[in-house]
Amino acid sequence: MQTLKTQKHTEEQTSHFGRLTPRMAHYRETIIDAKPYIDAERAILTTQAYKEHQHEQVDLLRAYTLENILKNMTLYIEDDTLLAGNQARKNRWAPIFPEYSMNWVIDELDSFEKRPGDVFYITDKTKQELKEIAPFWKNNTLEDRGYAAFPPQSRLFYDLGVIGADGNITSGDGHIAVDYKNVINKGLKWYEERVQAQLDQLDLTDIEQQKKLYFYQASLKTIQAVKDFAQRYAELARTKAQETNDKKRQAELLEMARILTKVPYEPATSFHEALQAVWLVHLVLQIESNGHSVSYGRLDQYLDPFYEKDLRAGIIDKEHATELLTNLCLKTLTINKARSWNHTQFSAGSPLYQNITIGGQTPDGKDAVNPTSYLILRAISQAHLPQPNLTVRYHKGLSNEFMLESVAVIKQGLGMPAFNNDEVIIPSFIRRGVKKEDAYNYSAIGCVETAVPGKWGYRCTGMSFINFPRTLLIVMNGGVDPESKKRLLPDYGKFTEMTSYEQLSKAWDGIRPYVK
Repeated sequence: MQTLKTQKHTEEQTSHFGRLTPRMAHYRETIIDAKPYIDAERAILTTQAYKEHQHEQVDLLRAYTLENILKNMTLYIEDDTLLAGNQARKNRWAPIFPEYSMNWVIDELDSFEKRPGDVFYITDKTKQELKEIAPFWKNNTLEDRGYAAFPPQSRLFYDLGVIGADGNITSGDGHIAVDYKNVINKGLKWYEERVQAQLDQLDLTDIEQQKKLYFYQASLKTIQAVKDFAQRYAELARTKAQETNDKKRQAELLEMARILTKVPYEPATSFHEALQAVWLVHLVLQIESNGHSVSYGRLDQYLDPFYEKDLRAGIIDKEHATELLTNLCLKTLTINKARSWNHTQFSAGSPLYQNITIGGQTPDGKDAVNPTSYLILRAISQAHLPQPNLTVRYHKGLSNEFMLESVAVIKQGLGMPAFNNDEVIIPSFIRRGVKKEDAYNYSAIGCVETAVPGKWGYRCTGMSFINFPRTLLIVMNGGVDPESKKRLLPDYGKFTEMTSYEQLSKAWDGIRPYVK
């Protein structure tokens, strides 16, 4: 049953953006109502792979790990969906990534359900499963090794929360946009052929070329693992088709099986195939590392040729294309991430910053808005979700019509789309040496970053983890941390004894770590 809030939303949207199809409306409610649990399955499969392949070079170790996960994880296809692919054993469940960090997981096993925000439920069985694998990961995680690399003084500041990097050393980093244009137009098969060609011509007497060997081998193993992953879904779709008496659903499942037998390994040739390929690759990236800000890039630019071709051929219409796009939005929301409470305090709301970029310009400076740009606005409005993020690339040639449509979406209370200004960003990329065609192809990453899909990123946020207000408090307190009572800085005098803000500013500007 729809909530009053949701019902009001759909009634308001009917006249302009339309409403979700009945099945997508039902699918939306099931996802929103899903209770988020901690899921140990990925952690168990990762531990198995690390135990078996720990002797391997790290690139190969990661490839073996992903292969084991994709080969053995639980799969399901929901009754309402037209796209296959799940991150955990149920929607909105959060996998654990033990290779990054296990200390906080074990410490917080009994407090996940007691959090004031971003609550996760956890069964006794899951607690036990995580406790059983924890000893293997002691001093063997990214967090452990990152912490060991800190100088002693840095460790002190880290322990007290003056500096922090929980988001970087307790999970994958992400902050990328894949070159989905090549993925859907050429398929992973094209990458496989490129990698094999490079591997075949390696001169292993050259140490620099030797270093590339493991990356190429790992790439081939990963491509095969993703291909097999898609085949597992194809087989599941065929099985479900045999089990249902609903002829329409049976046809949908058989079409899903056909598509998954083909993509993302082979090139896509339809809008539906392209969307399935995009979703599956996006999903695998999250299964592999669950990083922040794994973004879709310029979704309208690489999908529109498929949409317009299918439209001309009578294969698809505006309504069905919108339904598939809302399906992608809903699938994006199924992905969830458990963070330590220390990290959660500063990023509550389970954000993953999975950004879609639309609009902007072509490399010759023309307006890049196309029919799919409008479809995406429509789908985002109908889905009415906090994920995926949506960014419109603004420029002086943007039409009033598209601008007003974008503003109409903002009026729905989503806080989206955000706007990136081509007139500022493109020249700044070019000044930094980015090729013109790449600068014109940039997309939003996460919330406010920008990057060239598949090529280049400029990490302008999430890099500096210094608690500046706390350093100010320490300076004001004569160099002593008010909470821990530890001296961290020389005594520049207490704020209560200072006679001007200039004194405080001078003390803060001149801070140096205290050394006994």
